[in-house]
Amino acid sequence: MRRTGTTRRGALTATGALALGAVLTGCGGDDEDAGGKKPARATSAKAEKALREKAVRDGALLLARYDLVAEAHPATAAGLEPLRAAVAEHGKALAPPRAKGEPKGDKAPPAPAGPVSADPKAAVRELAAAERRRADVHTEALLSAGPELARLLASVAAAAAAHAYLLTELAEETPV
Repeated sequence: MRRTGTTRRGALTATGALALGAVLTGCGGDDEDAGGKKPARATSAKAEKALREKAVRDGALLLARYDLVAEAHPATAAGLEPLRAAVAEHGKALAPPRAKGEPKGDKAPPAPAGPVSADPKAAVRELAAAERRRADVHTEALLSAGPELARLLASVAAAAAAHAYLLTELAEETPV
């Protein structure tokens, strides 16, 4: 008999479709007003770079958290790996563009705050909460981001929300 609840595959498909719709909707706009002049940029290059750097730092903290949970609870590692890989890709996409000749600023990721819960279910739930916070932060940053960065942040926020859902499901399936 077929299962009738929400599945991970269904949730990912729906989230992907929503993110794609949001991105495509944002791509249809015209940057010129009726007078033929370009509008003033919503944010300066410095502000955009700061937004990107903060997003990359937050992503690095989350990656370190994923690593700690997978190390502390090896039974969860297989379920966490695809989500961790997506977070790593988000960091690459959000990284501010480097100026020509600027040195590559790869720093070691900062250590996440606090220890990992001894209970695997609780540790995965904590990751889900971190992904929800990440989605909220990126959604809030949309207000001050330029159009291109806003589209990227919206996509990453949608992915973080999907990760939170999947991690919540993974926590339920994780044996104690």
